[in-house]
Amino acid sequence: MDVTAPGTSGMDVIATAGHVDHGKSTLVRALTGMEPDRWEEERRRGLTIDLGFAWTTLPSGRRLAVVDVPGHERFVGNMLAGVGSVPAALVVVAADDGWSAQTAEHVAVLDALGVRHALLAVTKADLADPAPVLADVRERLAATSLGSGPTGEVPGVAVSAATGAGVPDVVAALESLLAGLPAPDREAPVRLWIDRAFPVRGAGTVVTGTLAAGRVATGDRLQLGGREVGVRGVHSLGQPVERAEATARVALNLRGIAVEELSRGDALLTPGAFRGTAELDVTLARGGWAAGDDARLPAEVVVHVGSAAVGARLRPLEGTAVRLRLATPLPLRVGDRLLLRDPGARRVCGADVRDVDPPELRRRGAARRRAEELAAQPVGTAGAAAELARRRFVRAADFTAMGWPVPEQAAAVGPWLLAPGLVDELAAALPGIVARYRKLRPLEPGPPVAVARRALELPDDDLVPAVVREPLALREGRVVAATAGLPARVQQAVDRIRATLAADPFAAPDADQLRAAGLGPRELAAAVRDGQLVRIADGVYLAPGIAEQARARLAAVPAPFTLSQARSAWGTSRRVAVPLMEWLDARGVTERLPDDTRRLR
Repeated sequence: MDVTAPGTSGMDVIATAGHVDHGKSTLVRALTGMEPDRWEEERRRGLTIDLGFAWTTLPSGRRLAVVDVPGHERFVGNMLAGVGSVPAALVVVAADDGWSAQTAEHVAVLDALGVRHALLAVTKADLADPAPVLADVRERLAATSLGSGPTGEVPGVAVSAATGAGVPDVVAALESLLAGLPAPDREAPVRLWIDRAFPVRGAGTVVTGTLAAGRVATGDRLQLGGREVGVRGVHSLGQPVERAEATARVALNLRGIAVEELSRGDALLTPGAFRGTAELDVTLARGGWAAGDDARLPAEVVVHVGSAAVGARLRPLEGTAVRLRLATPLPLRVGDRLLLRDPGARRVCGADVRDVDPPELRRRGAARRRAEELAAQPVGTAGAAAELARRRFVRAADFTAMGWPVPEQAAAVGPWLLAPGLVDELAAALPGIVARYRKLRPLEPGPPVAVARRALELPDDDLVPAVVREPLALREGRVVAATAGLPARVQQAVDRIRATLAADPFAAPDADQLRAAGLGPRELAAAVRDGQLVRIADGVYLAPGIAEQARARLAAVPAPFTLSQARSAWGTSRRVAVPLMEWLDARGVTERLPDDTRRLR
């Protein structure tokens, strides 16, 4: 593929729908001048087996790509792969045959997918009067999602591709239909469902798909399963472009992956923007399978989204809410529309994704309560706020990857989002946690951060500082009260030791003296944490500020000095002088020389 040509791709994309013999491919040829049937077998048999693609430029200058889907019932899976990412449909019905079972099946698919933009083309108008078919089909379409578009009805045109009569009318109607399509979100992350993958000599692996949102450019990195692949080049409508923007039919030349590693239904994703999910909660769309009637809900379904088709087990919750367990994880988001197909019957149903990380249903009545939550859950920003309130906290990247917008009132703490008001709630609960901890452990100034985190049921120690407020504070990895001190009896003992050290700073009490004062290892550790004593070594405790006092006395001793000279300057015993000197060495107050003498740094 040559990817050096500049430019940006932008176009409209539409998919055909209709019975196998009603002339979809013939009409596409008449509109585009291209042959959409790609395979020799398709042309020999006169029917579309796999997806076909053609394109043209309309008189207005709009570029239109057409996905021609197979009409035969045996290839309904291929048909679903073609319409899954397309915003509008060209419904084709023959004037000499009219509405058929296959037409009904295709329209049911479009209805289940929630497609709201369509054009009806009654073909073979040279063989029969198209008026009755136009009236009948438009009436049928009015009862589907296709009839809920901006005009409230589906426009219809009679045409004969064989004679050319009506083809300009179809073009004009397409122009009007496309002008009314909603603008795609070009700032959205890319999720390109692959519908074809093939090798190209000299270029390597090429994939095609319909870009429904976002933009993709040469040099981009995209996620495919658990790996990243590079985009070597972008083609659209048979031409190389620097960048393609939604909506567009695109062909991407990929670097770092072989054709054999790809299949229809794989998705190329903006890295980090989606999360694979194998379990999700959905609500069945209107007009779908009878909700609440377990006998009519199949236990197993095929889930179609984009070009993907994945088997799933279906668990009714209550009402229209069901839980799906997918055989293979899919990159889904809240708000996606799925199509559920009953493999044991020719039935399809639309389903809206409500949660891609649902809670476990362990307790009795949990399914009913979950259905009530989904029924009460609003959409959009209000729904995001409700979902965050339910979760209480979640990583921001995970929340947006689920498809939720970040609520304005959410608290952001590092990579985490906390529900509105949750920080204040936790901050109010923390003093009680500290008080209870100190009651159980009076010699400790407060709980370690990890203990406070567990008591608050937070997922990360890094969230604790966000809820620490006066009179609490963080000190040496603990949540402490600003007024926290030692128990009265311990404080009195420490005060007596401090009084002795005030008179002689280097006269560290020995073990017997400490024990007689009532200061065991736990009491001494508490005094050190509280900053009232300094632990020089095991059994050697002095008062705060001892480093400055020791340095001041050593400054009067000629350097370098020996340990004996230092001990004399301090007026203390070898029991204190040896560990004190090593303590000063470790803190950079003194420097030990090769001959074991020292000097001040």
